[in-house]
Amino acid sequence: AAQTKSKKTLAKPNMRNIVVVDGVRIPFLQSGTSYKDLMPHDLARAALSGLLHRTNVPKDVVDYIIFGTVIQEVKTSNVAREAALGAGFSDKTPAHTVTMACISANQAMTTGIGLIASGQSDVIVAGGVELMSDVPIRHSRKMRKMMLELNKAKTLGQRLSLFSKFRLNFLAPELPAVAEFSTSETMGHSADRLAAAFAVSRQDQDEYALSSHSLAKKAQDEGLLSDVVPFKVPGKDTVTKDNGIRPSSLEQMAKLKPAFIKPYGTVTAANSSFLTDGASAMLIMAEEKALAMGYKPKAYLRDFVYVSQDPKDQLLLGPTYATPKVLEKAGLTMNDIDAFEFHEAFSGQILANFKAMDSDWFAQNYMGRKTKVGSPPLEKFNNWGGSLSLGHPFGATGCWLVMAAANRLRKEGGQYGLVAACAAGGQ
Repeated sequence: AAQTKSKKTLAKPNMRNIVVVDGVRIPFLQSGTSYKDLMPHDLARAALSGLLHRTNVPKDVVDYIIFGTVIQEVKTSNVAREAALGAGFSDKTPAHTVTMACISANQAMTTGIGLIASGQSDVIVAGGVELMSDVPIRHSRKMRKMMLELNKAKTLGQRLSLFSKFRLNFLAPELPAVAEFSTSETMGHSADRLAAAFAVSRQDQDEYALSSHSLAKKAQDEGLLSDVVPFKVPGKDTVTKDNGIRPSSLEQMAKLKPAFIKPYGTVTAANSSFLTDGASAMLIMAEEKALAMGYKPKAYLRDFVYVSQDPKDQLLLGPTYATPKVLEKAGLTMNDIDAFEFHEAFSGQILANFKAMDSDWFAQNYMGRKTKVGSPPLEKFNNWGGSLSLGHPFGATGCWLVMAAANRLRKEGGQYGLVAACAAGGQ
């Protein structure tokens, strides 16, 4: 690894240092491919098993397990617990599942940080999982209501009475919502409006997406994606690498039609993240515990903030609002950061955030700040690809962003990494 340049420490007096020992993820796959016949806890279990294999941490040392997920499988609503038991963790180790849209894994990690900082725990496993190949599809509300009432009906007459109310439209299925509950707008539609508001062109978006795929392909070919662990899919081959990395050409990308706002929108399938199956897991410890166990931690976890904005017009601007706040908390500036890892929901979202972060006017009129924070330099930004190319399993993305930052810092000799992500709900 390159030599790390020495800057000031961010250790806080009378606060425990919290470290990432290591983290892994199973390969992120496009939904409907090799993981399509599995359940979410299968993927989560594979990530946990991979973490155990990578770190050799004794299972009974882990105090608590936290996983993030977004679209819950109804049979395993606390997927953290089911996956932990399946991976062979002690049944005495508590586990719970959190949900916060695309930052669910971030919430899992920061919940773990809180448990360690407060002295409740010394060793935490945090992670996330998403299986978009199989999502719960419900009966309509009318059908569910009738079936529940049928269950309570005691006589044949009561049952026949209920059957007489049945209508064919009761059979229309109810899919998981892809729209914001508060605005009824899909995230893609919102991304298209955001790109238009910040004058981000279709060409700019396609160029950024092509760059993401090219960087991911280079990182994959050079063996830099060291957090990926192989997963032997039951009844199928062993999966060893992400399958969504597909560098195309600007000419091919330009042929695609708008995906959300037709015919004039600029967000397409090529410049959006794709539906992804995957899981990630990481081992977080109090520094003194990690050192006592003989580990050489990969990174310190120092500061974090959560922000919320208007879910209609600022749905995807979380990084713009969060970045100056977390830098101020840490006493750093953008120039101090060596590795940026931002979640790429859409090219337009990333480029709109860059413009907002680089605008004094936006800082003053929308954020109540005197000056802009500045946009990240591209040579330090998502150098090994991002969600556009590697994939975005909603509940698992946060952990791989942190591991990408940690692994890049070690490889590149940097000291400070900054991770940010937008999420549904305007957070």
